[in-house]
Amino acid sequence: MVTTNGWTRRDFIRRTSAVGAAAIGGPILLSACGGGSDSAEDVLEKGRKQGFLRVGVANEPPYTKVAAENVTGVEPDILRTVLKRLGIDRIEGVITPYDQMIPGLQAGRWDVVAAGLFMKQSRCGQVLYSEPTIVSTESFGVRKGNPKKITTLASIKDHSDLKIAVLSGGFEEGILKEKGMPAGRQIQVRDGRSGIEAVKSGRADAFFLPTLSLEDLVKSDKAIEVTKPVDDAPVTGAGHCFRKKDKAAHDKYNKELAALKKTPEFGKILEKWGFHASDVEGVTTKQLCKTSG
Repeated sequence: MVTTNGWTRRDFIRRTSAVGAAAIGGPILLSACGGGSDSAEDVLEKGRKQGFLRVGVANEPPYTKVAAENVTGVEPDILRTVLKRLGIDRIEGVITPYDQMIPGLQAGRWDVVAAGLFMKQSRCGQVLYSEPTIVSTESFGVRKGNPKKITTLASIKDHSDLKIAVLSGGFEEGILKEKGMPAGRQIQVRDGRSGIEAVKSGRADAFFLPTLSLEDLVKSDKAIEVTKPVDDAPVTGAGHCFRKKDKAAHDKYNKELAALKKTPEFGKILEKWGFHASDVEGVTTKQLCKTSG
């Protein structure tokens, strides 16, 4: 079964045409289909019994990348590796918008989130984040030559004519809100490609997104360039999210994640997707959860 969650009917038809029919037990569900169990059963024990866990993901390389028969990206690859150490062989990706990831987790529609969902105070108050899996930087996607000279948050704050595209519910939307940018100057988009098109069409002057995500989006697009990392953006990083009631599982997961970080395998996973293990060293969930928003 393949369903949709926050996708248009056109998206659903296009995706299902490419993928074909899929059973619930398949590696990717394009969306959750109804609520899940809210049993007190340990989520890791549940995963060992059924052989997989359902995972909330986006489709934003290099954080998450969805193909016809698999979900990869730095976050799912780390999750998959840690879960195998815990006796769970498979994950099933469930594509969902960022602003629905935590509500869906709390409702039991998936068991964990591994999507590059950056830590900040509001999110950390709702879920249990693992220790950091990646640390990232933010940049702007701008028209070639950067005609509006958009390089920092300060460079856009006092220019009332500038409009910035952001993913709806994304970390960057929260940053701009914290910096006092009116909602009317933020162009809400639902995915990376829509953000790039907003800049190319002139609806937005820039697209605010993680540096590596932008670089992946524009690698074959000569009309858009990516600025250097934004100096005055907060430190950003992600971990994997568990429900508050799954503290025992969260603690076991953190223990195995820490063990993985001590092996060369962790660095190889990050390097495959353009990240570096050294950036994560010494960075803690407690630190990243202090980020406003």
